[in-house]
Amino acid sequence: MKTAVVTDSTAYISKDILEKFNIHMVPLNVIFGTEVYREEIDITASKFYQEVKERDLPTTSMPPVGLFVELFEQLAREYESVICVHLSSGISGTYSGAVTASTMVDGIKVYPFDSEVSCMPQGFYALEAAKMALKGEDADTIMSRLDKLKISARAYFMVDDLSHLQRGGRLSSAQAFIGSLLQVKPLLHFEDKVIVPFEKIRTKKKALKRIADLLGENVSSGERFQAVVIHANREQEASEWMKELEPLYPNVEFSLSYFGAVIGSHLGEGAMGMGWMKKS
Repeated sequence: MKTAVVTDSTAYISKDILEKFNIHMVPLNVIFGTEVYREEIDITASKFYQEVKERDLPTTSMPPVGLFVELFEQLAREYESVICVHLSSGISGTYSGAVTASTMVDGIKVYPFDSEVSCMPQGFYALEAAKMALKGEDADTIMSRLDKLKISARAYFMVDDLSHLQRGGRLSSAQAFIGSLLQVKPLLHFEDKVIVPFEKIRTKKKALKRIADLLGENVSSGERFQAVVIHANREQEASEWMKELEPLYPNVEFSLSYFGAVIGSHLGEGAMGMGWMKKS
């Protein structure tokens, strides 16, 4: 292998899959008062949702640039290049941190990739890059492939309480106020790298049906897709939804994932969503 692959903790790729595909993970931080936890290392998703039942939602922070520099210097001993797949630059400075660190390291060429989303849809890119790297593909070929995948990538989600997104600066005050006033369950998505409302829907059931309909529209060609159902501490509900969807879309390979501590800090418990893209 000449190319290493790095992603951050908000991809929520399991430890065994990270190891299997030789993906390096840089953690974001969750901050309860003066206590700082490295996501997916010091605090798991299940532990996080237990904590927030007794405490206010924490704040979050990007990885220190020095952490990227240290990792890149380490990788430079074995690799010629590194592809870094990160959550959307519109909601976090993590991608820009990787870009900054790339200018501070010699001996390895760094290719930062802005997924423009987060969670397992971001993970899809990291896994694709890692599989290609294991086959010996060069970094430019891999980056070209990731850019091509973006064309078919979609992600939609809904939250139980818009105030968390508004408090964290990920959604405007006006949009949060309108949502709470009308008691709607707006569908949200990423547009130009930031989170914006897609449609206003009154109930969770209708919101989930709308997401499924959007999936159906995108995969109607019969081409092979991969999709992931994502939940914030609602594993059984998410699993049941996925089982309902699987027979309806036989050309889609479904998986289950979660909103971990960092993203959960901004969405709150009960959020649900789905992302998909074409398979290679």
